[in-house]
Amino acid sequence: MEVDLFMPCFVDQLFPDTGWNVHRVLENVGCSVLYNPEQTCCGQAAYNAGHWDIAQDLANKFIDDFSGSRPIVCPSASCAGYVKNYYAGLLKGTIYLNQYNRLRTQVYEFTDFLVNVLQVRDVGARFRAKVTFHDSCAALREYGIKSEPRALLEKVRGLELLEMPDTDTCCGFGGTFSIKHEPISTAMAQQKVENALSTGAEYIVSTEMSCLMHLDSYIRKHHLGIRCMHIADILATSDQGVLFH
Repeated sequence: MEVDLFMPCFVDQLFPDTGWNVHRVLENVGCSVLYNPEQTCCGQAAYNAGHWDIAQDLANKFIDDFSGSRPIVCPSASCAGYVKNYYAGLLKGTIYLNQYNRLRTQVYEFTDFLVNVLQVRDVGARFRAKVTFHDSCAALREYGIKSEPRALLEKVRGLELLEMPDTDTCCGFGGTFSIKHEPISTAMAQQKVENALSTGAEYIVSTEMSCLMHLDSYIRKHHLGIRCMHIADILATSDQGVLFH
């Protein structure tokens, strides 16, 4: 199957190794992965900040950049969920709306695509560690995934999955929320990290690199004994170690 890779801008700019790992996992399960280097931000940050004119321009560009009929796979339920749920309002009354209505059904979050489209749960990964999973707000409430990443993690050899208390509670990132309401955001990150530590896990894993970036900044500042890792980085790990990390 040919797929288009839709890479969130913060992964592209700050965590490119995770992007390569998404690419490698998709190839390992039999996909031919295409990447359009002209793609940019989906516009979620501009939309959330109230710059709807910029968000509409970026939505138009997204549709131009992904004009084919291939599945569009994204390693972020936040970005994928934004495209699926908010573009219709932005594009209402424009020439792009009909194109969007077709494209909307082609957009998939990475773990959803693996489990529900390809029917793959075991990607042959091996990662000897205790991990706990963070359910992001966007993954649960906008895109609608919960069991899919866990189904993949449960098949990773050597991995022990430990559920943290209140796994579905917000980590405090929320995009610009973490800047506008820093004290509240920091307190929420502290609660999430403490819940993760209580399990004895060595890693916090999520589908959302933005959440992990936020939690990792708190962990590093306070020198805590736990690390953050995107699920793609684990699924791309074999006996030889992480492919790109």
